[in-house]
Amino acid sequence: MTPYILFLPAEHFHFSGVMAVVSGGLSMSFRSHEIFKTGTTRINMTGVWNTLIFVMNVLVFVLIGLELPDIVDGLGETSVMDGIKYGLIISLIVIVVRMLWIYPVAHIPRWLSKKVRNDPSPGWKNPLIIGWAGMRGVVSLATALSIPVMMNEQSEFPHRNLIIFITFVVIFVTLVFQGLTLPLIIKLTKIGEIDNILPSHEQQASIQIRLDNLAVNRLNEKYQSNLETNSLVENFKQTIENDILQQQGHLESLEMCTNRRNDLNEYHEVMLDIFALQRKELFKIKRENQFSEDEVRKAESQLDLNELKITGTKHL
Repeated sequence: MTPYILFLPAEHFHFSGVMAVVSGGLSMSFRSHEIFKTGTTRINMTGVWNTLIFVMNVLVFVLIGLELPDIVDGLGETSVMDGIKYGLIISLIVIVVRMLWIYPVAHIPRWLSKKVRNDPSPGWKNPLIIGWAGMRGVVSLATALSIPVMMNEQSEFPHRNLIIFITFVVIFVTLVFQGLTLPLIIKLTKIGEIDNILPSHEQQASIQIRLDNLAVNRLNEKYQSNLETNSLVENFKQTIENDILQQQGHLESLEMCTNRRNDLNEYHEVMLDIFALQRKELFKIKRENQFSEDEVRKAESQLDLNELKITGTKHL
């Protein structure tokens, strides 16, 4: 029996729908800092999403295995060996075309733009790795499955099962063959980083300094009166350049007596406003491409944890 979760009838499964989902995901990722504004939401979302990705990947490939016998039975006059042969030929074409495409894309802009020409040259190694890492997967299969079963009420779409079978072969070749050989190619080419990227700890220090400076400027511009009347805010300003995390740990250890509660609530409001501003600054840092995506995400996660110490599990 064909699993219905992934392999929907063709009349309900359109390539435009797949592209809409992909576009929606890219848009959500690009604007996530505006949609998911609190640290609690972002941390919970990350955990749930990582688990969901793992489960869906496992489910998709299990369903592929369950569907394959039905596809093989539907090959008709074409033998399995012929289908594999066609799949290997298409796989070779796909790999070669990608390699022929990636080199012009990497080098032609350098010939046309002086600004791009000033950047380090990708050489021949970087395009090779990028081209070899172009594995195919669920999107390729979804595209093949979007082919309608019937061309009209009387005739079926010719060789639909063969096309899907060839797609299975291409996915297998690119994921297994290219995937397993990619580490070897990286080792043989001895590829190095072409961009001038600082070590991880230096990137984190630079990002944190920028965020701390932003917080100090915000305090001076908007919360000058609070600095004069609220000792907690003043204490934060004096210690922010050393370690913002230690400062918040100090606040958690304060005795929650009645005459300090109002000051603490006011302090929390100031901190949440600064964290919101710093999150917007991290988005600007990400757009500037001066730091790696991983290091920006680490700073973003640390900011979420800092906010979580104030808000607890509340969703604002």
